Amino acid sequence: MNRFLARYANVMDGISVFIGQGCSMLLFACIAVSAFEVVMRYGFDSPTVWSTELAMTLCASAWVLSVGYVVERNRHISITMIQMLVSPKVWRLLRLIQMLIAVGAIFILTLALWDPAIKALQRMETSGTALNSIQPTYLKVLLVVGCILYLFQLAANVIRWVHNTEERLPMGIELITLLIVVSLLALMALGVPLGITTLTVSLATAILYFGERAGFFVVAANVGEVLHKYELIAVPFFVFMANVLERSGIARSLFDSMAIMGGRFRGSVAVQTCVVAVVLAAMSGIMGGEIVMLGLIALPQMLRLGYDRKLSIGIICAAGALATLIPPSVVLIIYGLAAQVSITKLFAASAVPGLLLASLFITYILIRVRMNPALAPIYDIPETGLPFFKRLKFLKGVILPGALIAGVLGVIYSGVATVTEAAALGAVGAIVVAGMRKELTWTMARDAMRQTVLTVGSIIWLVLGAVSLIGIYNRIGGGEFLRGLLTALDIAPIWVIVVMMLIVMVLGTFLEWIAIIFITVPIFAPVVVDLGFDPIWFGVLFAMNIQIYYLSPPFGPACFFLKSVAPKGVELQEIFRAVLPFIGLQAIGLFLVLFFPELALWLPSMLD
Repeated sequence: MNRFLARYANVMDGISVFIGQGCSMLLFACIAVSAFEVVMRYGFDSPTVWSTELAMTLCASAWVLSVGYVVERNRHISITMIQMLVSPKVWRLLRLIQMLIAVGAIFILTLALWDPAIKALQRMETSGTALNSIQPTYLKVLLVVGCILYLFQLAANVIRWVHNTEERLPMGIELITLLIVVSLLALMALGVPLGITTLTVSLATAILYFGERAGFFVVAANVGEVLHKYELIAVPFFVFMANVLERSGIARSLFDSMAIMGGRFRGSVAVQTCVVAVVLAAMSGIMGGEIVMLGLIALPQMLRLGYDRKLSIGIICAAGALATLIPPSVVLIIYGLAAQVSITKLFAASAVPGLLLASLFITYILIRVRMNPALAPIYDIPETGLPFFKRLKFLKGVILPGALIAGVLGVIYSGVATVTEAAALGAVGAIVVAGMRKELTWTMARDAMRQTVLTVGSIIWLVLGAVSLIGIYNRIGGGEFLRGLLTALDIAPIWVIVVMMLIVMVLGTFLEWIAIIFITVPIFAPVVVDLGFDPIWFGVLFAMNIQIYYLSPPFGPACFFLKSVAPKGVELQEIFRAVLPFIGLQAIGLFLVLFFPELALWLPSMLD
């Protein structure tokens, strides 16, 4: 029996890896379809009727079917703080409990999705569009298949780990809110992945509050809605673009070119690192990869030249976190979907605040090195001493990334293409850039897409759980309850916004940013509008707050990203201390945008 179970676990691992890596081909096809639509619509004035539904179907397939791969590689997002507080034997037992909770949650979700899928197959539901495809039927069946794959892989993980009511609850919304919060904290403390945590709580709430049949229907409706959000496809496109650019060596060439063009002055390498971080943020939209790249490229260079360690570390973390704010920020895309506002306007609104933060960082650097020259010796590469016009030839490292950025953001702001279509063009452009640099190989493209599948596959299940939880909570009156609490505060409206920002900061100490967005924004956004404020402006504040969360101890992801690639001897505590001044600068930027909204709103107003 033990041999059979071990054999099952190994076979399941192989199936999950094969399907997950195969999903990368679906994303390739999705990029091609979206880019083809842009060319046909604007190049030949012959738009297709099938590209949108096909792109959504391909991307949804990659998201859902990659879950076994994500579970097999243990890439789910979770909080493991309790691991540091208990013995290995206790943690082993808790890990088993986590996996059993996950099995139970996904099994119940499968039951909830089963009936809608069968009914859709019987009726062969169609989209009702010009194409009138069977996409709704396919997506409902796809969710069931994904859940079954999830269950089988979870069962394999459990095997490996072992061997190596119908009536409405008579509770007030206050008590239900308290129970939901306590349940979330308890499951997260156990280290249960956040997607499973939110799914478990949402399933339990729906079943206990509505009963089994109605609860299943509500959960299935909320979860299925996520796969119909076309704008969400932009996320894997931008992630793929970032992965290709990272592997093509463009970041290193960009840094070298900018360092030479910057010339010789005290603190030049630190300043150029901030400038390069802005460019990289505009190319990728994701924070983790940017900090890793800067940590590998810029940090050793600054330490070699004798730069102060704390100043160097703080610059890498703070500048790398600018990707949360500078378009095409994935954080802004997710916020736009949750708040149901224009992502194009969010991108426009975040540009000036992003440059404002970068300017604050650069100003701080220049003041610090002027007050204490020992912090930053002058850069002594011979090329920096050449006359300016002779240094222009080194701009070649800037031309390709600059053209890619201008192309992607240009088609968005000009209205030529949607954010998703622009992301597809950016993904194609990244491949072209890699080819022009003679870095494009099948292995590189394959690895970039596999990493994209892992990244997005872990994100989508977190989104499913968060959307399901907030949807059910709103149905039972939770949204109105919390909005009532916020609007009833006896303070000026602007201080209500400050309270919201403080709530987000607190949640950032133990929740992932995607969960924070989907749990808070659907509740906060209507309150913001009721108070007379612009949700676009609030979205910029939200993204700036998330950027502070990325740096803040004890769980600042930026600090952990840098620690993973930092030279030997750089300790996590040292990184935490190094980012503190930059957290203060980010707070200054946040308050400037809070009390001077035009910093964010003047550029979007020009798009009207």
